[in-house]
Amino acid sequence: MLTLKYISENFEDAVKRLDKKHFDGRDILSKVVALDNERKATQTKLDATLNQIKMQSAQVGELFKKGLQDEAGKIRENVANLKTITAELEKQMNADIEQITNMLLTVPNIPNDTVPEGFGANENKVEKMGGVTPELPADALPHWELAKKYDLIDFDLGVKITGAGFPVYKGWGARLQRALINFFLDEARNAGYTEIMPPTVVNEASGYGTGQLPDKEGQMYHCNLDNLYLIPTAEVPVTNIYRDVILNESELPIKNCAYTQCFRREAGSYGKDVRGLNRLHEFSKIEIVRIDTPEHSYQSLDEMIAHVESLVQKLELPYRILRLCGGDMSFTSAITFDFEVFSAAQKRWLEVSSVSNFESYQANRLKCRYRTADKKTQLCHTLNGSALALPRIVAALLENNQTPEGIRIPKALQPYMGTEIIK
Repeated sequence: MLTLKYISENFEDAVKRLDKKHFDGRDILSKVVALDNERKATQTKLDATLNQIKMQSAQVGELFKKGLQDEAGKIRENVANLKTITAELEKQMNADIEQITNMLLTVPNIPNDTVPEGFGANENKVEKMGGVTPELPADALPHWELAKKYDLIDFDLGVKITGAGFPVYKGWGARLQRALINFFLDEARNAGYTEIMPPTVVNEASGYGTGQLPDKEGQMYHCNLDNLYLIPTAEVPVTNIYRDVILNESELPIKNCAYTQCFRREAGSYGKDVRGLNRLHEFSKIEIVRIDTPEHSYQSLDEMIAHVESLVQKLELPYRILRLCGGDMSFTSAITFDFEVFSAAQKRWLEVSSVSNFESYQANRLKCRYRTADKKTQLCHTLNGSALALPRIVAALLENNQTPEGIRIPKALQPYMGTEIIK
């Protein structure tokens, strides 16, 4: 969440930049500033009262030593009254802090200056395109028909076992999943990321820490009995490793990667654009997460983008990189770049990764800080990206590599699959 220091020192700039996300922040930020001023005034009174208690308590001891019990008793009574006032002031201050926090939780992150204006996906800016789009025959099959033809994925069996959006991978389909997971993890480790195997269920504090809670879009699966949440991305547990942690500057940047299953309700998703693997409730994903200093976080962002780009290049997929406009960004992101691969049979672009810098927004929620060389503590910057999400990668690989002989396997993936073609 935004820091009170930033809001108070950059009020008009904050309001203006939040408008790029189409969030009217003037009223709520004004209330936050007013409440914070009230909290500061209460803090001043509290400090003064505590100081009086300290001084008068010392007087009580001195008076007793001098045998002036009556005067000591009067001061004691006054100290007791001051302590009652102190309790009320603390109660008021805690109430102000809670109200301020609850309001700030509803305010999105400030977008970076380079984020373009816009309301939705159609106004995202194409930064780069790469790869070669294959020329497929007119009778080329979409991936859901290829999956059935080669017995790779059983969508109907998933419906039987669980429901729509929970496919069952079989034979070469299961091997392709495992091959991609191992390939992505190996590539991440080779790029200096430490592999983490976190839980796929998190508590409420973790959800608040990375901004998934409050769940504004109803995307998270909630285990009501235990008040736990199935993760929508490994970003949540991996970033929360550093909740309430003070790191040394020499430890940064921290680079972690994780493979997990991810769960999203995708409420309201229907139609041809979500057919097959295009939109699932459960899917596999490899996530890369970085913790860095504010001075170096945008260098980290560039390195993460380059890493994801290398993956789609090695998989020989046509791709494009988009700089998201303000209206298409997530609640917590300061800047986001999406990767899309082209599905030749569906003749459409499929999103396979989002790489984001959250600057200090998540770190402020997490209380994730670092200690500088001169012993000062500052908020870290947090970043994360998909490297990569599997379903739409699999969809594009199947469609773009279909031949009369079978499904061709990209060269980089062949050692993991043990074959050059799925027949």
